[in-house]
Amino acid sequence: MMDLPGTHGDAVLSKLRKVKELKTKALDEVRFLRTWVESPLKTGAVSPSGPLLAEKMASFITPEPGAHFVELGPGTGVVTKAIFDRGVPPQNLVSIEYSDDFYRLLRKRFPDLNVIQGDAYALGTIFSEGDGSDFAKDGLDGIVSSLPLFSRPEEARERFVLDALKLLKPGAPLVQFSYALVPPVKPRAGMFSLTKSEWIWKNLPPARVWVYRRVH
Repeated sequence: MMDLPGTHGDAVLSKLRKVKELKTKALDEVRFLRTWVESPLKTGAVSPSGPLLAEKMASFITPEPGAHFVELGPGTGVVTKAIFDRGVPPQNLVSIEYSDDFYRLLRKRFPDLNVIQGDAYALGTIFSEGDGSDFAKDGLDGIVSSLPLFSRPEEARERFVLDALKLLKPGAPLVQFSYALVPPVKPRAGMFSLTKSEWIWKNLPPARVWVYRRVH
């Protein structure tokens, strides 16, 4: 390939990178829309989370040495990348993805990531007798979830939160985003607390982050 001289060459390469990024983003949008059409209750969103929302979600975890985290419903990996950018090494993260298409994409996009294909709502089973049992044996330091909780009945949503909190160390966060005005699960006095972020208006649609912690 012919070398491109100086500043002009850098500008051309920069434009090529932007074109590649836009193409990847467009393909991810198509993947999400196709998956949503095929299974709207399992996918929830019609497009991937935006980078600002992903960054906000990752900001609630603390990547200390030896800390272990789980991501639920990673989709195309936007939040996964934000978790890595936060400083979590691949060996300290397990992602659980239901969709076969997204599972294969994640394996290709993040070859060092431990991706489990399965139902993220069945956390108790996965981390007691499944592939992730050893990973969570000493308690997790955080769970980051992009699951479409409002597609489930209120009782099922609360059961999910309680099951997730059981896997976490005391005070560790369960991070969940939502487009709704109300939380996916209301706080329960004496059981778990709830805090929320400001709205991320530049996400489409606007969203905010809810953080659950076990009361102890």
